[in-house]
Amino acid sequence: MSAETEPSEEQLRAAYEEELSRIDTTDMIAQTAVSLLNIGARRLAPAADPSPGQAAAPGNEPMPGQDLEQARDAIDAVRALLEILERRIPVAELRPLRDALSRLQMAYAQAVGPAGPGASPSGAGEATPPQPVAPAGAGAGQQPADSDGTAPGPGPAESSGRLWVPGR
Repeated sequence: MSAETEPSEEQLRAAYEEELSRIDTTDMIAQTAVSLLNIGARRLAPAADPSPGQAAAPGNEPMPGQDLEQARDAIDAVRALLEILERRIPVAELRPLRDALSRLQMAYAQAVGPAGPGASPSGAGEATPPQPVAPAGAGAGQQPADSDGTAPGPGPAESSGRLWVPGR
């Protein structure tokens, strides 16, 4: 290419400044959350699909190509970013991000197994999926009763407002 067709440093700087003026923080945070969800899913996936006769890695050992620590970091980061996005974007519009985060959390829970990372294998790698948590005050008659026959209230995590509950 000749020097005439290449933009000058000043033109590149002006184009960059123009692009920055069009992007707002909400858009950037949403894009970052989507990227982190994709990275987290990628870190939970095995490097290569196992052959039909080959089962998942024995016990709770990560499959080749998995990086559970990075997947956990991606989950934590998306949860934090969603708190910020909730201030700017209607909850209904965040539903796809929340659904993707929920699926990633379930996949992570299955990857680490029922006792968590580093636990001794006891269930041959079979993880029990987490049970959904009912919103506080919803269906109180459907909650299991305590030993004294009363329905338990929300736990400390849900009461603090820090626990993410599907549909909220």
